Amino acid sequence: MKVALVHYWLVGMRGGEKVLEALCRIFPQADIFTLVLDPGKISPTIARHRIETSFLQRIGGRRHYQKMLPLMPFALEAFDLTSYDLVVSSEAGPAKGIIPAPDAVHVCYCHSPMRYIWDLQAQYCRESGWLTRKMLRTTGPLLRQWDVTTAARVDHFVANSAFVAKRIEKYYRREASVIHPPVDLDRFSISPEVADYYLCAGQITPYKKIEVAVDAFTRSGRPLVVIGGGASPALRRRAGPNVAFLGMVDDATMAERFARCRALVFPGVEDCGIVPLEVMASGRPVIAFGRGGVTETVTAGETGLFFHDQTAEALNDAVDRFEATISDFQPEAIRRHARTFGGADFERKLAAFIFDKVNGDPRPSAHRPRAIPATGRTSDVAA
Repeated sequence: MKVALVHYWLVGMRGGEKVLEALCRIFPQADIFTLVLDPGKISPTIARHRIETSFLQRIGGRRHYQKMLPLMPFALEAFDLTSYDLVVSSEAGPAKGIIPAPDAVHVCYCHSPMRYIWDLQAQYCRESGWLTRKMLRTTGPLLRQWDVTTAARVDHFVANSAFVAKRIEKYYRREASVIHPPVDLDRFSISPEVADYYLCAGQITPYKKIEVAVDAFTRSGRPLVVIGGGASPALRRRAGPNVAFLGMVDDATMAERFARCRALVFPGVEDCGIVPLEVMASGRPVIAFGRGGVTETVTAGETGLFFHDQTAEALNDAVDRFEATISDFQPEAIRRHARTFGGADFERKLAAFIFDKVNGDPRPSAHRPRAIPATGRTSDVAA
């Protein structure tokens, strides 16, 4: 069985790339197709595969891919996938828009429909420069039309959370199965000491609403540490002296900061939310805005608590409530809860799902496997 893995872009190792790594282990002989590639920023697991990039790579896409959104449909549809029996796309930016062969099975693991052309377009426009605003407002209607049309090229959707499954149903009118993404929780452990600071962590982008946390803690005077790249000069200027921006840090520093914070502050709406799980694996609670995938992973009153207005005032009220009940949050219980979302079963579940759909597809193909292998790896399948 000839397999193609399609990933939107390969310019770093974040949650989406961890899913691609899992797919690489399930399909060790698969070819990878991606819009742009930075070879120095991918893992050895991914680098071992043959990787084909689009024409965007040749016109500066490695550095400026975010400015090339209107060209991405053309780049994806230029890939020749006619010889592949199975296509698995990893979708957060555009990826599912490839054109598979008529007798191929196309499974899409969807981290999220593109936020910047759907429900968060207005927010991205407000917080972007004039050129990005003009591009989104001009091309948005056509990109949405293309995005809906290409959903018909997918045979089976898998969502990384129930929240994303609802978005797939809303925008594409398609059902999706839910398999939570892999999280390497064994990297994290409980610290015997907790320091006097709260934590925000993750790439600083508009939808994460880091400014809500910055404003809340600037007003309260409580210490806040912000980990992650992308902090703008404007965001730094609005922060008080009690707010520290560390930028990008290495894995060891991040794990240490997770384990020693009083709690993670999570003011955005995430599709799944891997960082809260990593912090809970460190035994620390989460104070989160009560929407999105985090509501599926945090248990109010046991592993964290929620606030329901995305404002500095509501966040400070939640921190006050947390401080009044901090002894209710037990590190060992929080860690046990987080480990129920570990990544050990992800590959097994995803492989079983894919092979079930391949075996159950009525379209003829000489190269389809005749049975689901015990390990879910293509190397175990007789052609």
